[in-house]
Amino acid sequence: MTLWRVDGQEPVSQGTRETDADGRIGALGGSALTAGMYRLSFEVGAYYKKKALTPFLDRVTLDFQVTETRNYHIPLLMSPFACSSYRGS
Repeated sequence: MTLWRVDGQEPVSQGTRETDADGRIGALGGSALTAGMYRLSFEVGAYYKKKALTPFLDRVTLDFQVTETRNYHIPLLMSPFACSSYRGS
């Protein structure tokens, strides 16, 4: 997964990490997110190929807005054929 800050024409990478054994990533980006637009890119195709499955989706991209300094929990629930996301608490 890669976190991007979307300011202007070209998004700027804030960091890339792989999920742990529980499918989670701790802090990403090195510091608290400041107000602005961000993008998460999940390489789900690569994940499923490692598991010898043929995925329907190759990449899932979520754009979201940060309005306040706090922790953000943005789960991606996936199967080889679908996904969903929400802002967690």
